[in-house]
Amino acid sequence: MTPERSGATGLRMGIDVGSTNTDTVLVDADGVVTARAKVPAVADLAECIDTAVSSLLVRGTVDPAAVCAISLGTDRTQDSVDAGADLRRVAVLRIGAPLSGAIPPMATWPAGLRSMVDAGTAIVAGGCELDGTRIAPLDERAVARFADAVAGRADAVAVTAVFSPVDPADELRAARILADRLGPVTVSASHEIGSMGLLERENATVLNAALSGGVEHTASALRAVVRRHGMDAECFLTQRDGTLRALGHATRFPILAIGSGPANSMRGGAHGSGLADAVVVDVGGSRTTVGRLVDGFPDESTSPYTIGGVVTNLRLPDLVVLPLGGGSLRDARCNGGPLATLTDAAVADGRTTAGGVGVPESDRAGLARRLARYDQLLAEAVDRIGLGAHGLPVLVVGGGGGIAPDRLPGIGRVVRPPHGEVANAVGAAVAPVGGTAERICGGRPDLLRRAVEELSAEAVDHAVQAGAWPERVRVAGVEEIPLSYLRDPAVRVRVRAVGPPLVPPRMPGPPSGRPGVPSRSPARSPR
Repeated sequence: MTPERSGATGLRMGIDVGSTNTDTVLVDADGVVTARAKVPAVADLAECIDTAVSSLLVRGTVDPAAVCAISLGTDRTQDSVDAGADLRRVAVLRIGAPLSGAIPPMATWPAGLRSMVDAGTAIVAGGCELDGTRIAPLDERAVARFADAVAGRADAVAVTAVFSPVDPADELRAARILADRLGPVTVSASHEIGSMGLLERENATVLNAALSGGVEHTASALRAVVRRHGMDAECFLTQRDGTLRALGHATRFPILAIGSGPANSMRGGAHGSGLADAVVVDVGGSRTTVGRLVDGFPDESTSPYTIGGVVTNLRLPDLVVLPLGGGSLRDARCNGGPLATLTDAAVADGRTTAGGVGVPESDRAGLARRLARYDQLLAEAVDRIGLGAHGLPVLVVGGGGGIAPDRLPGIGRVVRPPHGEVANAVGAAVAPVGGTAERICGGRPDLLRRAVEELSAEAVDHAVQAGAWPERVRVAGVEEIPLSYLRDPAVRVRVRAVGPPLVPPRMPGPPSGRPGVPSRSPARSPR
């Protein structure tokens, strides 16, 4: 699998902040890993980032000025929702009266999380039907009254209109009214975040608004580290689909970073192995995540995704998660520690040579049973993820990858790619910038063809706005899903476009990929 070329002569740095370790790598313009480091993670995200960068730069072999891009991936966004920490209070406006009032906004949320986030809700007239027919004109006076009612107690606003992915006009108009009356308050509009499904899309939009404060802190921390180390690098955050967004653009959509950790590990495994279709097993310290690569990108789940007890319609990587990992090497028996971990079991079985102290004989029988149980659960997870695709290779990555067996019953070959221990950071470093566009259209071939053409241009535009190099953006996939239980045939069409990040210095070269470059300038993150 060829890497996404940046078009720059400089280095790209990838950082992954996990719960146990922070990994960082440097990758050159040909996608070759030139340096790597793994350091213990701490509670403070800024310290994690600074330590990760310092671990590579302080050796004196890397010129900070040679780093042209830094991509950061972290699971702290999901942790914020689960812990109810660093969340903003959100005013929630739904546009869809008189047809959408049966279930009020946030009615299905866990009581504790809702009490932390809820700054007031309202349902006003407006919205459209699936075919674009207006339900009612937008009640702009009601929107203004709502803004006045929540002023002073809302840190952010979430706006959701019925079928806004079909026609976002009411959301856009309401957002302008709210911004005019509330001043510098973050406004999240649902047509930019979720797909069809009113309540789930609304939930995702509210969570996005609530997370906006935390992602701004992350962005500030990353920019500060870049300045501190004298780098003139573009900054990016990784996204759940295995792509990047420029920092200034990504801060508008913090919820899209949830699930980026597994996506990064899958992309990193693909890059190191050259495989575009495989099952990826990512073994960490406390869990093992199993997912599937399809055409070089994470296969996405079609079922609703629940975040902190809130059901959303976000499409995240389809995963099976085992609550078992290698454990902390610092605490393992094989390293002189007090705990018997699965890494100890793998050392005793001869799978890995981690540590150096050895495993006490008294622990070996129990560890063998634990390892056999792990192998069984792992084989079942791989079989479930790879269902319907026999003979797929299995990529083993992650710092605890040594506990995974070299053979699994009924499974294709097991591959351990180079630098698999830091695959998350590799995936972040080599990822392209991405953009998507989605719409429901009529099922006639001519309507479908026209929709694909228009959505392809929109997806390219979104990728450029997210920080991709305009001349090298290409359409990476078109998904067509027929919809059931409708009077007239309809299809949900989704197009993804990707391209290398636009970073200095640029190297002249012929354009590649699909033509269709928008006229607007790409988003650039302040450095």
